[in-house]
Amino acid sequence: MPLVFLALDDTLLDRSGAYRLWAKGFLDEIGASQDDLDWLVAVDADGLTSRWDLADQIRDRYQLRVPAIDLVDELHEGPLAFERLDPMVGCALEIAADAGLIPVIVTNGATEQSEGRIRRTGLDRYVADWVISEQAGVSKPNPRIFALAAQKVRMRLAGAWVVGDSPEADIGGAAALGLPSVWLHRGREWMDTRFAPTRVVGNVIQGLSAIMAARV
Repeated sequence: MPLVFLALDDTLLDRSGAYRLWAKGFLDEIGASQDDLDWLVAVDADGLTSRWDLADQIRDRYQLRVPAIDLVDELHEGPLAFERLDPMVGCALEIAADAGLIPVIVTNGATEQSEGRIRRTGLDRYVADWVISEQAGVSKPNPRIFALAAQKVRMRLAGAWVVGDSPEADIGGAAALGLPSVWLHRGREWMDTRFAPTRVVGNVIQGLSAIMAARV
């Protein structure tokens, strides 16, 4: 029964889609043009930009007088209101589990917020467990976080797969461990020359299917 380590953002949950929906509403709220939507998405950098830095950029661009801390709170909480678990992803996880795979979430992020998202969306019903970097004290792509995830479900790393959209955090972590991986391209081309994913697909449903097909 092989382990499957799954990323959270833009893998199991459409974090970018939720942020984009929030951004549309935010632009309407402040009376800005929807033409700025692409800018708001770009400066967010798939959530990699510090919320404080992003808040400063937004305040400067739109000359907002709201306190930075209020905007940071909005950037943290606003997109969560639009975040949902795709029922098809839940179905794919059930099928994978029935086929003998052990899905475990491995994500970088704050413990309280990440665990809240897992439980609120119902992902907790479809995975064996999860490991969050803040609580673990180590982040992807460090191999230690994957080892901790394996220990948590009392499994060995041998035969495990890593699935995610981040070339560095997910595929780089798999490469460091010598594990096979599935990269979710999200319309991008693979650019890293240091390592490469075992499979390249468009979404997590296709990723789980690829792993099950590889076992046949």
